[in-house]
Amino acid sequence: MRLQKRSLLLFLLLFGFVLFIFYFPGTKNQQHTDPKIPQVSPTLSQTVVSITGQCHAKQINPSDLQAFLPDPSCTPGVVDPAVTQDNLATTICHTGYTQTVRPPVSYTQKLKKEQIAAYGYSDTKLQDYEEDHLISLELGGSPTDPKNLWPEPHASFNEKDKVENYLHAQVCKGTKTLREAQNEISTNWYAAFKSDL
Repeated sequence: MRLQKRSLLLFLLLFGFVLFIFYFPGTKNQQHTDPKIPQVSPTLSQTVVSITGQCHAKQINPSDLQAFLPDPSCTPGVVDPAVTQDNLATTICHTGYTQTVRPPVSYTQKLKKEQIAAYGYSDTKLQDYEEDHLISLELGGSPTDPKNLWPEPHASFNEKDKVENYLHAQVCKGTKTLREAQNEISTNWYAAFKSDL
């Protein structure tokens, strides 16, 4: 009988402790994050999840299987404020720069899965999409903002990559401004592909 009372008392103490932890947020352990891994603000992540099936990629040339533009309301493109016209030589025009800001595959794969659902694609195989930076890293696009990333319906290397390389060369040569290139790639990269390449 004494053993049963002790067991009941231990159970009640443990149950009370668990309730205390869950109902008083100040006592919860803080989540530790690796500062090297980009973090997404909850607001942006929730935006991606809440628009499930509401984004629509547009194929602007039915005879070209690569001619897709993202939904501008879901993926408008976001620039990295750390890249400016004044620091091109030490950022995007410096060899190897994009590798220093590229997010880890663990981040982009998770986001790709969420965004495939958000875009309402019937094909949900991850390998059939490139998680593309609309404003590419080599043009000063945000590395981690979900509004600058989208599941482009084909794998790399593709026509958009050629446009990114072309615009990057133009910016670094000084024949286009950074802002012009960012606008061109985010508004209609396919128009640039048809006119410039």
